[in-house]
Amino acid sequence: MPCATAEPGDEAGAPGPVAPQLPPVAAVAPAAGPVPVPVASTDDAGAPAVTACSAFANALDSASTFYGDFADSIEGVERPDYGDPTISTTNTSGRTALREAAASALNAAGTPGLSPDIANPMRSWSFGATKLLLKMGLRSGGQSLNDTATQLNNDATNAQMACAAAGTHA
Repeated sequence: MPCATAEPGDEAGAPGPVAPQLPPVAAVAPAAGPVPVPVASTDDAGAPAVTACSAFANALDSASTFYGDFADSIEGVERPDYGDPTISTTNTSGRTALREAAASALNAAGTPGLSPDIANPMRSWSFGATKLLLKMGLRSGGQSLNDTATQLNNDATNAQMACAAAGTHA
């Protein structure tokens, strides 16, 4: 096997690698501009209502189930005993469901192309749900919770009626 050596003062050394010969660059036509891409769209003005009302309906279902459990646990009591394990557990799950439902309702209200006639009661419901979960977290009394829940139900009815007027349901 050959061995490469260099002597001090020997400047010549072995020649390095040689760059390969590349073919000449040919003129290339400029790249074409952006290519149009089809976008999913619909001419159906009711499509935003269907999307938003469906999301709102899901929010209502979740909130009503878990808040209903809490309401049942404090039924008929003006000052609920939040130290009671059942009330404490249903309070926590009810607040969590209301928080998630309020966010979902607010997102539904922001659906692009959604009529304000539908979006506004959804926003109002979202605000009311937030108000109710705060009262639950602050361990409010029964009548205060009932008054807020009644307003929340009115907002839900208004949103459902607006969805029905648009030909869909919530």
